[in-house]
Amino acid sequence: MDLSHISAIDQHAHNLLRPEVMANTPYTAAFTEGYAPAIVNGHANHTLCYRRSLREIAELLNCDSTQETILRRRTELGLEELTRLCFGAANLKAIVLDDGFLPDTILPVEWHQPFVTTHRLLRLEWLAEQMIPQVNRFEIFLEWFRSELDPPPKGVIGFKSVAAYRTGLDIQSIPYDMAADSFYAIQQGFPGQRIRLADKPLIDFLLHEALAIAARYQLPVQFHTGFGDPDLDLRLANPLHLRPLLENPRYQTVPIVLLHAAYPFTREAGYLTAVYPQVYLDCGLAVPFLSVAGMRQAIAMMLELSPTSKLMYSSDAHLIPELYYLGAKWGREALAQVLEQAIQDGDLTALEAEEVAVAILAGNASVLYRIGDRATTVPER
Repeated sequence: MDLSHISAIDQHAHNLLRPEVMANTPYTAAFTEGYAPAIVNGHANHTLCYRRSLREIAELLNCDSTQETILRRRTELGLEELTRLCFGAANLKAIVLDDGFLPDTILPVEWHQPFVTTHRLLRLEWLAEQMIPQVNRFEIFLEWFRSELDPPPKGVIGFKSVAAYRTGLDIQSIPYDMAADSFYAIQQGFPGQRIRLADKPLIDFLLHEALAIAARYQLPVQFHTGFGDPDLDLRLANPLHLRPLLENPRYQTVPIVLLHAAYPFTREAGYLTAVYPQVYLDCGLAVPFLSVAGMRQAIAMMLELSPTSKLMYSSDAHLIPELYYLGAKWGREALAQVLEQAIQDGDLTALEAEEVAVAILAGNASVLYRIGDRATTVPER
């Protein structure tokens, strides 16, 4: 199958780095979840993903496939031309950006808009981190937090949580007084300072507040699941921990999007999509960071049990525009390989496989986020 003609919606990605920041960042840093210097400078360039990606980037940029040559070519093109080239080759109809990642070093959401239709995710923990140092009473903080979400800000089509990184996905109902105690403990420990919110009672409490608002607007909430950088405890990033939320009757209308194929918990995530109506799953980060065989296997595992109406494409691209291209290239190619096998196995007809490809690459995200009909479906501030 050739899926290159299908325009994709990248339903979870990140803003590009500002050029002056990227100039002082090793190129390999974009291709690893590790950040220890020994990983970034000594081992990341030995992954199958990196070796493959250099050749593919060189072909796109029409240059030799050494890192040094690619870096020179990137400089010659400049970031805007490079972005235009990568986004065009990726054949994207829209991207959805979480701009809470490295917020002090990235280009604004608006910068990306001339290259592709761009929408925004609001990272919940980041929002709380901006507010906590500015108020000294919990009730005022909570009222402010709610007001920033209800109604959803203009341009925001979903919320995003990185609770998996901070305290894990076993998110519990927390009494008001316990959350308030956590707030005041943070205030006393870091008076007036920027914080990295990692307090489980407060995070869990705020997520319940956000989910209640998301339920009111039927707004999707994305959760980081599975692998990521060493900040997370992988054991706590298994999406099966989300069961209390998924069973909560208050949130039955909230679409819950499990990111990153929940790798290596992909089958567990697939099971959740099969039994909970509100659960969806995407392939980002697993595509394109795994080997070719790994990407193919991850997508195959997603399709083993998941309804195809619950699966979506994303790249989790970050830092550099090349990752948007590589994600789209391998999202299509790995999906095509899996669908071809499904046709051979008798799971799908050729026509059904084409329909599934359109749904996963763009159709499901378009419906879930109501992309193309935002003015009438989501209140604006």
